[in-house]
Amino acid sequence: MTTERHFIVVGGGLAAAKLAEALRANDFEGQVTLIGAEEHLPYERPPLSKDHLFGKKNLADFVAAPGQWYRDHRIDVRLGTEVTAIDRAAKTVTLPDDSTLSYDKLALATGSAPRRLDLPGADGPNVHQLRTIEDSDTILRLLSGEPKIGSLAIIGAGWIGLEVAAAARSAGVEVTVVESAELPLLGALGPEMGEFFAQLHRDNGVDLRFGAEVAAIDGSGLRLADGGAVAADAVLVAIGAAPNVQLAADAGLEVDNGVLVDAGLRTSDPDIVAVGDIAAHDHPRLHRRIRVEHWANALNQPAVAAASMLGKTAEYDRLPYFFTDQYDVGMEYTGYASPGEYERVVVRGDQAKREFVAFWLDSQQRVLAGMNVNVWDVTDRIKELISSGAPVDPARLADTSAEL
Repeated sequence: MTTERHFIVVGGGLAAAKLAEALRANDFEGQVTLIGAEEHLPYERPPLSKDHLFGKKNLADFVAAPGQWYRDHRIDVRLGTEVTAIDRAAKTVTLPDDSTLSYDKLALATGSAPRRLDLPGADGPNVHQLRTIEDSDTILRLLSGEPKIGSLAIIGAGWIGLEVAAAARSAGVEVTVVESAELPLLGALGPEMGEFFAQLHRDNGVDLRFGAEVAAIDGSGLRLADGGAVAADAVLVAIGAAPNVQLAADAGLEVDNGVLVDAGLRTSDPDIVAVGDIAAHDHPRLHRRIRVEHWANALNQPAVAAASMLGKTAEYDRLPYFFTDQYDVGMEYTGYASPGEYERVVVRGDQAKREFVAFWLDSQQRVLAGMNVNVWDVTDRIKELISSGAPVDPARLADTSAEL
């Protein structure tokens, strides 16, 4: 009987790959098994709606690590395999063939899945989503194939919907975006910067339909609840994602809009951690529980989770970060400012020229978050302003002649 400890990572995305890497970087010499539902080695997802849709990168360019790395580091990778159950008392996971694997520590990195519409025609052959490399390949063929589509209707004006809209317009495809809210990205940015992105897409020829509800989808496009219609050769449903928490919930772990984890990313079971999209994290700097579906968490959380699995003291205290590229706009956002929790947005720079930094301030004039648009090398300064917790002078903050 072996006495070698066995750590299992459930998930096949960037967070899972980085967790396996972090375990070896921390000199863990035991068994590591990575179990992923997709048939591909773990890969990064941002290129799926960015560079890959422009034909600039292929899957091999954004895999987290090549196959040889896993072999060199003795990572047992099981692709196309979905864990069906966790027995916490026996400390086993069950595989589709009903076989089980025993674990000493378990990491959940099961990611999220696109939300689906419950509407007539939502499962039609002209309806698409974007989560996997196969989805991105399909959309790329639609935008640049022979023949390519002439028009695309996008349901949802979040990050995925807007990034695909930018790719489609760059390919010369007519785009209509239908969104039930009054502006895009309201939950992430609020109305001030939501309007900026709305104007960006209007300037690039996108037909934006806000405050609109879709009643049905058919082969000719969308039928709207108000009786209107949107003609389209293809439809993309981009109404957000839901964390894949059913496995955790069935195992009796605490779940509420994600798997609840502490500052060290430990779940309610001390032998199980959770990272990435599913982790509803008790953030030690923000003093609240947050769940962020972005690349930076998948990249950085695993180092803390691996330390926790190894019995070390660690906390994940990085500020939330995400980025987007749309048309001629490159943007980075750092911090956390929920709609209704900030008092004002201060703009530093020229919004009309799309070269500025926006700051979200609370009622005490403290910086909660910052977003730099086509202005680079300021992320560290933004982090310092947020971390200081000190009030700022809004007029000076907006003054480009003053040091940030």
